[in-house]
Amino acid sequence: MRRPVRVVPRPRALRPRGRPHVGGGPRRHRAPRPRRRARRARRAPASAARVRDQARHRARSRRAAGPERAVTPRWPRPLVVAVDAVNRRGKAVGVRLVRYTGKSPHLIHPKHLVDAPWHDWYVEHLRETDVVLDVGCANGAHTLKAAQRAHRVFGMDYDVAQLRVAVADRRKLGLANVHLFAWDLTRRFPFPSGSFDSALFLDVIEHLHPRVEVLREIRRVLKPSGRLLVSGPNSETAWRQRLRTAGLFAFSDPDHKIEYTQAEFVAELAAGGFEPVGRVMPVVYDTPWAGVIDAVGGVSLGLYARLSRWKRDVALSRPRESTGFRVVARVTS
Repeated sequence: MRRPVRVVPRPRALRPRGRPHVGGGPRRHRAPRPRRRARRARRAPASAARVRDQARHRARSRRAAGPERAVTPRWPRPLVVAVDAVNRRGKAVGVRLVRYTGKSPHLIHPKHLVDAPWHDWYVEHLRETDVVLDVGCANGAHTLKAAQRAHRVFGMDYDVAQLRVAVADRRKLGLANVHLFAWDLTRRFPFPSGSFDSALFLDVIEHLHPRVEVLREIRRVLKPSGRLLVSGPNSETAWRQRLRTAGLFAFSDPDHKIEYTQAEFVAELAAGGFEPVGRVMPVVYDTPWAGVIDAVGGVSLGLYARLSRWKRDVALSRPRESTGFRVVARVTS
């Protein structure tokens, strides 16, 4: 009877290092080469230098291309649909609450009832001797504000119901230098050429068609040294992009015929005979919850004013997310 062979485990210090031996032939044990480690260590600084060079190249590319826009995070479509529905209904709710809570006898937006200097930005560009035309004056909020600074203001709009509100407020304020009348803005204006020092065209251009002809008519009635104070909507905010991605109507108002990129807005003004004086400025932040904020304004004007200041601060820090553009433009030769 054969005696069993006893296998004695090899001490740990004598065990071979490296990969296990596979196949026949003599077993070879290869220790890691110190030279390879040294070579890797010498290669590391060169790799770090390449990373630094690439970072500098990306920075130069960003500076050459202008400010880089952050990628808009994707929202689930049901969430976009729900937020859009709340946003669009909130504005109407806020307007109705303004009257139902006694803040105003008229159906007007709460933004007209709070002290917001950025909302009346055009006033600082008017002089006491100016004769001003407010094109598309609606309920006269801007017309009456301008009349407290300028010598005389003419406001015209096609909506007779809105003009009645303007007439009532003019009578309440006792402003004798305001003249209001109904007019189709797409027709030739009932004024001789060179009649006005300044023209207000605030959040109106997007409601009109054709637009360039209206701009040219404004240019005609302005003096050669006249100024156009104009504002229009921005189509490229993150919220507008989310609406388009979800296949929804992306304009901020159902009556809008157009909304612009900044380049398109400046090009539209140029086609009508105007060029910006200084920078194109932002308005307020285009938050998806603007309708909720409007509804809050129908209940509490104090809270609405604080939220409006927050929207303004965000727009100043992130101009691409502004609801629109405001421009001081001069007549081109």
